[in-house]
Amino acid sequence: MDHETDVDARRACAGGLDAGGRPSPCAEPVAEGTPVPLCTEHLGLAADWAAGEHGVGTEDVLPSPCLACGSRLGVRWPSGWLCAVCEWRHGEVPEGDLAPPRVDVVYYLRFAERIKIGTSANPRQRLAAIRHEQLLAFERGDRHVEHARHEQFAAQRQGRSEWFTADAELLEHVRAVAAGQPDPWATWARWRSEALALRG
Repeated sequence: MDHETDVDARRACAGGLDAGGRPSPCAEPVAEGTPVPLCTEHLGLAADWAAGEHGVGTEDVLPSPCLACGSRLGVRWPSGWLCAVCEWRHGEVPEGDLAPPRVDVVYYLRFAERIKIGTSANPRQRLAAIRHEQLLAFERGDRHVEHARHEQFAAQRQGRSEWFTADAELLEHVRAVAAGQPDPWATWARWRSEALALRG
């Protein structure tokens, strides 16, 4: 094989198969910069196969709980594990001398046909003290957002309390706030992790 033929062979994709399923170069050129002699299409097929074969990008149990939010569910990537709830990189240790980040939320609790709209920077402790049937959603925000929601739904407000009649308008707002996330605690964990990461 002369030098020119050798160069042409390296430029031809080796990822094709003939009608009998035997290896056969395809007509496409090798993708630029690739470490293996495959065209773009065959590189994609190989990457998909490798991801499936080695569990890359799939959810699984983390080797140990996430240090940022405590979740056991993770996603494995070539660069390592990420928490599936808050996306904290597994193995990275939050600085121990820092207080947990403050993340204020407006919460929506349902009890019978009423919804409570309140706020807290420590929702686990706060919600444990309130009788309710279901946590519907969290919305990022403090007393200002809570006050705005009380004003927005003044017609549904029951007296001067933080309880509101669960009518169609309020329920639609809660659905929009939840944005398809069935677990408000996962959203809160992600916000805490983001706040921790931004704090550096």
